[in-house]
Amino acid sequence: MRKTTFVLPVIVVAVVVALSALFIVDEREKALVLQFGRVVDVKEEPGLAFKIPLIQEVVRYDGRILSIDVQPLEVTPLDDRRLVVDAFARYRIRDVTQFRQAVGVGGVTTAEDRLDRILRAETREVLGSVSSKDILSSDRAALMLRIRNAAIAEAMALGLEVIDVRLKATDLPNQNLEATFDRMRAEREREATDERARGNEAAQRVRAQADRTVVELVSEARREAEVTRGEADAERNAIFAEAYGKDAEFFEFYRSLTAYTRALQGGNSSMVMSPDSEFFNYLKSPTGAAE
Repeated sequence: MRKTTFVLPVIVVAVVVALSALFIVDEREKALVLQFGRVVDVKEEPGLAFKIPLIQEVVRYDGRILSIDVQPLEVTPLDDRRLVVDAFARYRIRDVTQFRQAVGVGGVTTAEDRLDRILRAETREVLGSVSSKDILSSDRAALMLRIRNAAIAEAMALGLEVIDVRLKATDLPNQNLEATFDRMRAEREREATDERARGNEAAQRVRAQADRTVVELVSEARREAEVTRGEADAERNAIFAEAYGKDAEFFEFYRSLTAYTRALQGGNSSMVMSPDSEFFNYLKSPTGAAE
């Protein structure tokens, strides 16, 4: 009984010590084995690993690709048109030993603060060497590549590998937006005024052409009407002349009847004429002879 009392605690302690000597490295992690703060082993392959209990400790770091949002910064391109740039980067821990020596116990938080300063400095330097048109054009991809390549060398000192840098947004500062909008509005109004002026000019040309066409058409129509009327009068006179030549007396009778029709219309009209007037010859005599 007394022997069991001593053996059982020893077994429990041995089991606890054995378990504390074991640790598992996840496939998404990289692990450092530290002894009194000094790196004694690096575990990058997933699986079961060992350490000295109580003396050594394990520090784990994420081995996957990580993302960092760079704090927005204001840059001044060559054309002095200030821009607010918002960017982000993707990185991973390349050398965990160097990473631990560079950032100490601060870990990823400290590393990202320092990486943020590196990216901000490189972004400001690269974008400050070109114009705002280059930043907003298709050359933007080449500029991001330049920022990434420049940041890679400095990030290596932290044990980091910068994989990619992207510009999320490139905007004007708030104090410049109103002035920019006013300038854009003035340009659009000027363009609208020019378009209206060109439209009025074109309308005047079309209107003048239409008026001229109307005058030409009316003149041509009147000319043709006069020609037709003249031809009709000539044909009528020819008919009258022919009729007169065939029967002069009938022609005189017809003309007298036409004159009576026009002169003796209904109404309150009055005619003051001499009874002996030739106008009434056919009213007095069937032959139209004067009595």
